[in-house]
Amino acid sequence: MKPYCVFCRIVAGEEPANIVYEDDEVIVIQNILRWVPVMLLAMFKEHRTQAEMWQDVAHIGRVASQIGQQLCPGGFRLTSNFGYDAMQSQEHGHLHILGGTFLGHYVG
Repeated sequence: MKPYCVFCRIVAGEEPANIVYEDDEVIVIQNILRWVPVMLLAMFKEHRTQAEMWQDVAHIGRVASQIGQQLCPGGFRLTSNFGYDAMQSQEHGHLHILGGTFLGHYVG
């Protein structure tokens, strides 16, 4: 666990979270932001950076895809922010699962 990492604290049970899915390696929680009806965060329980997460993305990608399909049958997005310019707010690597409504056009 990294000191002062809110996601590590959630995994350790030291911070509250609405857990949607959990296994030995991955946890999916409801995002505190509510920009669209479904806003979830999928992450490895072990603290990893975004780049480290993507080096071993098979399991977390499978989980995120399955949750997205279950909760957003009309479609969803899996996104990942890298760095300040992309608005990455947490060092602990994570995927955003977004859906539950028409999401509009991509940034262009």
